[in-house]
Amino acid sequence: MRRVVITGMGALTPIGNNTQAYLEGLRNGVSGANPITYFDTSSYKTQFACELKNFNPEDFIDRKELRRQDRFSVYAMVAADEAIQMSGLDLEKLDMDRTGVIFASGIGGMKTLEEEIEAHAHREGVPRFNPFLIPKMIIDIAPGLISMKYGFRGINYSTVSACASSTHAIMAAYDAIRIGRNDVVVTGGAEAAVTQVGLGGFSAMKALSTRNDDYLTASRPFDAERDGFVLGEGAGAFVLEELEHALKRGATIYGEVVGAAATADAYHITAPHPEGLGAAKVMELALEEAGMNPEDIDYINVHGTSTPLGDVSEIKAIQQVFGEAAYKLNISSTKSMTGHLLGAAGAIEAIAGVLAINNNFVPPTINHFTDDPEIDPKLNLTFNEAQEKEVNAMLSNTFGFGGHNASVIVRKYKG
Repeated sequence: MRRVVITGMGALTPIGNNTQAYLEGLRNGVSGANPITYFDTSSYKTQFACELKNFNPEDFIDRKELRRQDRFSVYAMVAADEAIQMSGLDLEKLDMDRTGVIFASGIGGMKTLEEEIEAHAHREGVPRFNPFLIPKMIIDIAPGLISMKYGFRGINYSTVSACASSTHAIMAAYDAIRIGRNDVVVTGGAEAAVTQVGLGGFSAMKALSTRNDDYLTASRPFDAERDGFVLGEGAGAFVLEELEHALKRGATIYGEVVGAAATADAYHITAPHPEGLGAAKVMELALEEAGMNPEDIDYINVHGTSTPLGDVSEIKAIQQVFGEAAYKLNISSTKSMTGHLLGAAGAIEAIAGVLAINNNFVPPTINHFTDDPEIDPKLNLTFNEAQEKEVNAMLSNTFGFGGHNASVIVRKYKG
């Protein structure tokens, strides 16, 4: 198996529109929540989300082209471009047949579909739809558009597993490189579900926080008074590269992907297994593939959505897998700051872990006020403030509706 390293990252998040800004937001414990600006929410139980701030897509993509894209694919293009620029890839020297894109989304072009259905309801006579409806809506258009922009002719597809989607994409890209199919793969995920249907659907499930009068602190992973997650949007991207390929061109290496795994709860369409069995197994398998012991992990970026059931089951899984080592590592949920980016969550949270490795700190779990008696108080959940710490290896968890579990492990590159 060939070794796989990270040579570029791109982040478009509710707390920073590029990787450096995202890093600063993570360090400072910034809340990305705000009253929703995209549509009138006065009739909704939840009226806030974690939207992007001061983002103008015309700064990145031609206006004519924007009419042919949904927001989610725009986000994917922007994050991928930053990752490619950071990687320093020379496109004139790159073997395009061995450079691919595996990019995820949990929902895809929801806004596009929503607009077309609404417009059709008001039309009379022969049905007339936008000819770009289907290509704007489909999830796999994101990797397709990225490949077309840069000429990447290698592996190209999307992974879809709800909130685990982009972690599965990273795992698939890692596998494609280590078995020799491709030398370079751009991977990650994008989501743009802050729409009327997105908000309404998750609200109907009672999955969202309803703290409209205290939206800045509404995302409260592990807090006894947590009442649901906060919807987020954006994208995260990596350039993964075969080690020798990266070394040959003198690339900066930000970390090495050493393990990844996927399991299923086989339990419930939306609820996690109460004992975290699938979550525990996926972490065990990732550690096994990485050839690492529990005590080798310094930081876990947890799924930690701020839901009553999910947070407790994930902690149970961590304690089951890590045993006494669980009390020596840091755990945090960056969803407390960014909200839940659904299919893009795994990508931006893995970026948070890689930034932790490269900057020797652990991002905080903000908005903690009241201890949950079901969660062991001796665990270091990095509450409220970032912690300075040497991070040599991190594990990132994401779990999706349908019982999908995915974990990825990145460690500091050591030559």
